[in-house]
Amino acid sequence: MSFIVSGLDPQPFANLFSLDDEALARKNAQRVVVDAEVGFPCRVTLDDAPVGSTMLLLNYEHQPAPTPYRASHAIFVSESSARTQLRDQIPPALSRRMLSLRAFDRNGNMTDATIVQGAESKPEIERMLSDTGNEYIHAHYAARGCFAATITRAS
Repeated sequence: MSFIVSGLDPQPFANLFSLDDEALARKNAQRVVVDAEVGFPCRVTLDDAPVGSTMLLLNYEHQPAPTPYRASHAIFVSESSARTQLRDQIPPALSRRMLSLRAFDRNGNMTDATIVQGAESKPEIERMLSDTGNEYIHAHYAARGCFAATITRAS
């Protein structure tokens, strides 16, 4: 089963980088400077940002469906991000971490879930997407529970 792992579109975040810290705080966001090689995974590029770069930490509604599974959580985004979409590959930030994979149906209800080491997640992704009742998978970083990426069937 072929699949696509998609980062977020950077456009909705672009205007936030020009805001000062007070304006960001009013939006429940913070500017952070990356101080470690691993620990700041960008949800647009799907890789950890380089040391010294600036990112935004903000709340993002990754599951907007009007179900009990509606959800938001903190994410990091990079300013100079280009959206990543990878076919049949696990992106670097996901492969380095333990993941919670959560499958959802077309109505946004969770139908399946598992925890797997990111580098070994392909068989679980393929298994979940082989169920025609599952429309998409949300990958979350298991330790902190943060949304990581959306995974869909490739056309």
